[in-house]
Amino acid sequence: MLFYTLAPLPFVFIGLGWFKNMDKFKIQPKVNDCFSNMFKCYKHVMRTFVLVVGPLQVISYPTIQWIGIRTSLPLPSLSEVFWQIVVYFIIEDFSNYWIHRMLHTNWAYQKIHRVHHEYTAPIGLAAPYAHWAEILVLGLPSFLGPALVPGHIVTYWLWFILRQLEAIETHSGYLLPWTPTKYIPFYGGAEYHDYHHFVGEQSKSNFASIFTYCDYIYGTNKGYRSHKQVLEKVKSL
Repeated sequence: MLFYTLAPLPFVFIGLGWFKNMDKFKIQPKVNDCFSNMFKCYKHVMRTFVLVVGPLQVISYPTIQWIGIRTSLPLPSLSEVFWQIVVYFIIEDFSNYWIHRMLHTNWAYQKIHRVHHEYTAPIGLAAPYAHWAEILVLGLPSFLGPALVPGHIVTYWLWFILRQLEAIETHSGYLLPWTPTKYIPFYGGAEYHDYHHFVGEQSKSNFASIFTYCDYIYGTNKGYRSHKQVLEKVKSL
């Protein structure tokens, strides 16, 4: 709870207009953020964490031990941590892609995923803003990597911190030129996922949570590519 209170704060301050020089990086500049909307989102997220995520964390320790995650010394080497986290990102992205596509079927969207898409112009606070069932279902891909390739508890914690920071940036609504994520091969990012929210219920594009290769391979990036081509033509006029 403390993490999701503090981590999105920079984007909260930016969205509230505290730093006017950041406005030029806003992906949907005509959409204005307001405190009441952000606070409503925050309350929903905190309620979900108390009622859903909190109880899961209480019972997670036996599961962590059962799948083989180490909790004792020695600590893992930096190379072990790095490569395991790379594997976790790849596994999470691939499995999340298919579950996300499933959530865009008519029944799943209307009953579950519609909540997350209430934000057609996403904000950092809205990264975990979702139906409780979606929190449970999409939590599985994040846990799948550590379950298949168990490492040390330190790696496990770092993985979840990095994944949530990435999700906050992806939902921030800002395309920051200095973000280190732009150097990651095949990375989608804020603009890529923002299009998915912008289109909303009709979106059949950009289902991947982190990278772009699944959308490319399975042909679910055509809407986004057409959108980019139109924008390029407009800019060239």
